[in-house]
Amino acid sequence: GVQYENVIVDHGGSVATVTFDRKGSLNAFNQATILELTDVARRFQDDLTTQAVVLSGAPNAFSAGIDLNDPATWEELDDVALRQRFYRGVRLCQAWEEMPQITVTAMEGMAVGAGCAIALACDWRVLASDAYLYVPEVKIGLNLQWGALPRLVTLVGPSKTKQITLLCDKMDPNMALDWGLIDRIADPGQTVAVATEMASRAASMPPATTRMVKEAVNATANALHRATSFADADQSALTRNYQAAVEARQSFNR
Repeated sequence: GVQYENVIVDHGGSVATVTFDRKGSLNAFNQATILELTDVARRFQDDLTTQAVVLSGAPNAFSAGIDLNDPATWEELDDVALRQRFYRGVRLCQAWEEMPQITVTAMEGMAVGAGCAIALACDWRVLASDAYLYVPEVKIGLNLQWGALPRLVTLVGPSKTKQITLLCDKMDPNMALDWGLIDRIADPGQTVAVATEMASRAASMPPATTRMVKEAVNATANALHRATSFADADQSALTRNYQAAVEARQSFNR
């Protein structure tokens, strides 16, 4: 298989496990990890033997969001290349959402910002009982992008989406489960096991029918997602330069 710097793909029969772990920085997404995980998802498109995929992050943190300290995130580029970079996260989540396999996210520690965004692109989400979800984008003057906003609205409705994105509270597992943001709570260290059990059950169903139904549900639920969020990274390029946004980022502490 392909060798990645931050991602390990374990093909175990009909269920595969994808683990991304930068071994530091609370597993924040640097540009390299975004590109690697996108490549992984695209390779699953033509995989006819894998029927379900578990996605997990680091043992201590699923992901602390986008790595604002990654030099590649701030590299000066021409307009076309800059826009291409801004849309990497959008393409990452799109690739995971469009995978024909059933996808289950296993989240330990925390899923922050972009970490929540990729989880929303998967079919099911498992969160450790001592972990939390956190969408702090607005707090630092950014809009929630990566195509996550319409996915969130579809999952939990407009009122809860506004609370999650505008009040920026850290969400505990019970609240997340109650709101329909996650599907299972697991004991600490057991999210991959619980996610694998769900994935295995899905993988045991007739595979062509399972793929067909997933596609049908996504086509129905996500019909207007692209139409409402196609410019979200362009909006991000605009809002991050607002005066209040620059000030908020300077004083932000996770």
